[in-house]
Amino acid sequence: MSVFIEKESSERLSIPYKTIIDDAVKVTLSFFECPYEAQVSVLLADMEQIRKMNAEFRGIDKTTDVLSFPALDFETCADFDHTDLTGCFDPDTGELVLGDIALCVQKIKKQAAEYGHTQKRELAFLTVHSMLHLLGFDHEDDDERLLMEDRQRQIMHVLNITR
Repeated sequence: MSVFIEKESSERLSIPYKTIIDDAVKVTLSFFECPYEAQVSVLLADMEQIRKMNAEFRGIDKTTDVLSFPALDFETCADFDHTDLTGCFDPDTGELVLGDIALCVQKIKKQAAEYGHTQKRELAFLTVHSMLHLLGFDHEDDDERLLMEDRQRQIMHVLNITR
């Protein structure tokens, strides 16, 4: 598994963010028994950068905490057996390319304080949330939202990170 982390925010996280992100990605893939070595790119962005990305890619001109850019189109969430993976492997590593995640450092700090939990918990949660999007989950309607929230809870429990 490869997790490429690019830090473009001048704001710093005073937690071992690389380990937290790696663990959240690894546990999420293990939870769904991903049969492949996989690859994910993560950008630690500042508020202005993520606002611009949100405006460009979603048409929403405001800051957000996390953006997900899936490389795969799952027919059924996290079902690797029934998804066309043609052309989805990195030719250099052989890893399945799942997509990209952008996380807003300032939002991680702010939301951790607002919700009364640690920055570690907020970073892990947002990474798991985004990984679920990369695996085809969404929260557009109540059924999808409830399923996604249940999976988030289960994965956070496996990570042993609670509120």
